[in-house]
Amino acid sequence: MSSKPPLGSLESDASRTRILSRIRSAQGRPEQAKQREEELSYNYIAQKPPGPQPEVDPDLMAQFVAQSARLQTSIEKVKTMSQVPGAVAEYLRGRGLGSRAIIWKSFAKLGWDKVGLHVEARAPVRDEPAPDLVGITGCFVAIAETGTLTLLSGPETPASMALLPETHIAIVPKSRIVRHMEDAFALLRHEQGAPPRALNFISGPSRTADIEQTLVIGAHGPYRVHVILVTSL
Repeated sequence: MSSKPPLGSLESDASRTRILSRIRSAQGRPEQAKQREEELSYNYIAQKPPGPQPEVDPDLMAQFVAQSARLQTSIEKVKTMSQVPGAVAEYLRGRGLGSRAIIWKSFAKLGWDKVGLHVEARAPVRDEPAPDLVGITGCFVAIAETGTLTLLSGPETPASMALLPETHIAIVPKSRIVRHMEDAFALLRHEQGAPPRALNFISGPSRTADIEQTLVIGAHGPYRVHVILVTSL
């Protein structure tokens, strides 16, 4: 299997380089940053203390669940990862949402067929006659302060999987709940180094009140966001 990055990723990196080079030239600086300059920039960000932060319940899971409910994100707790397919199947059938879904590749072998679900590890399509209506993802972290899911894009974790289907189901291990958004960025620097092409913060179903201040759910993304919280992980 080829280890070359996707063509879209190369094009994005090249565009980013061109834009930054133009900015640096306009500032009278060399077009390319020196390695030492980049190191100093990353160190500055890593060592910069956070500003004032609101108090958060010491029980991060309880805080996340409470904030999720305020955002109309539904929550179901399971003890182990092996219980996830059954919980997803029950959720879908209870709402008449069928038995098909697309899913992150890392979750594809959890035994979905045993609970009567057909899942495919691929990016979603919205074209008729068979658009993908349910997307199942994990998350990078969940933020207790706001009930927000943080997702990183990648070849096996396409951002569109959480944005295009009408129903988004997220599998969230308890250990991946952090206190504040600043903690999410600190963990991103520690675990990933460089940021991904896309970083998405999902706070409940998509909504807007742009037209006559009338709230519309699902205007720019999923109508439903459901979290399966794995409490033993």
